[in-house]
This record gives sequence, C-alpha cells and structure tokens, in this order.
Amino acid sequence: MKFFKLITFAGVMAMSLNVFAEGGGDRTFEKMLSANTKAMAQYAANQGKPAPVVKEYEYGMTLDVVKVVSVVRPQVACAVVPAVMTYEDSQGQLNTIKYTVAGDCRRQGG
Repeated sequence: MKFFKLITFAGVMAMSLNVFAEGGGDRTFEKMLSANTKAMAQYAANQGKPAPVVKEYEYGMTLDVVKVVSVVRPQVACAVVPAVMTYEDSQGQLNTIKYTVAGDCRRQGG
C-alpha cells in the first residue's frame, strides 16, 4: 500500500512540475519580449526613428525585410512557441513582428 501511495505521489508531482515548466516558459518569453522592446526603443532613439510597435503575424502578411535588427529566439520546448523579430524595411522604418514557430526540441542526455 505504501508503494502505491508513493507512486501516486510521484506521478502527481511530475504533472505539477510539467505545469509549472509550461507557465515558466511563458513568463520567460514575456520577460525576454519586454527586454527586447526596451532595447529596440533605445536602438530606435539612437537611430532617430520611432520605436517599433509589436504586431502579430497573420498568415499571408507581406514582410519587407531589408535588415534584421533583433530576434528573440524560440524556447527549448517540444511545442509551438512564440518568437519575435525586429527588422528594418526598405523605407528605413523599424518593425517588430511576433509569430509562432516549432520550439527547439532538444532532449538532454539522450
């Protein structure tokens, strides 16, 4: 009986840690996005340009990318995760686009 309780407890804890890991990834991305937004505002000010506004990518959207300025890399996760790219277009304007990509699914020690 104690063995069964121990196995049940271990299973519940493993599920709880998985939930925390997913929520932690979202918080980590939001922190990275916030830091990137501040850095791009400073970059824009140094270039004498308006700060870019984060826009959600929509399927079929045409992007006029001349120079990539910054990329917030995808998380290490076996799931679809958010990413952000700031770029300069052919008119010299800064644009920031938020999109989703397949996460970097690397398994440790396998």
